[in-house]
Amino acid sequence: MEITTFYALFSATCFTLVGLWWNVVQSHADWTCNPAQRRVVGGVYVSFLLPALMGLFAQVGGTEQPQIWRAAFTALAVVGCVCTLRLLARTRGDNYVAWQQAGATMLYSLIAVVGVSPDLAGHVGLRPIQAEALMLIALIVLGHALVWRFMVGEGRVAEED
Repeated sequence: MEITTFYALFSATCFTLVGLWWNVVQSHADWTCNPAQRRVVGGVYVSFLLPALMGLFAQVGGTEQPQIWRAAFTALAVVGCVCTLRLLARTRGDNYVAWQQAGATMLYSLIAVVGVSPDLAGHVGLRPIQAEALMLIALIVLGHALVWRFMVGEGRVAEED
């Protein structure tokens, strides 16, 4: 698949996930009443929004002007890292979420590093924009894991038929 096609589909999918998440949140107004729960809701939002924005910048810069996507990936990865670290600092007693957030922090850090030093991707036989794509896919998988934990994890009461 052509990398620009991938990023077009990827970005559209991530923005769709953002919209779907807001529909879920809208139908559970109680989730935003508790500050701790509101932070997790926001964390899920960011886990889909930042990769969506990175995908847009990858399309704008592409391979012709890599400085555009590299700068955007670096800046957005720093934002993602800070947001995820703030959530991780508040995670107490839920090892699943802590591991998910630690993994996301690591991926955001690697995305920023490749944005700053794209030659590192060549050491694993990839173009920088391809390496970033693989890490963004992993971020979305971790975002889905966070949604799953939030929706059906411990502390949620199962509804009976």
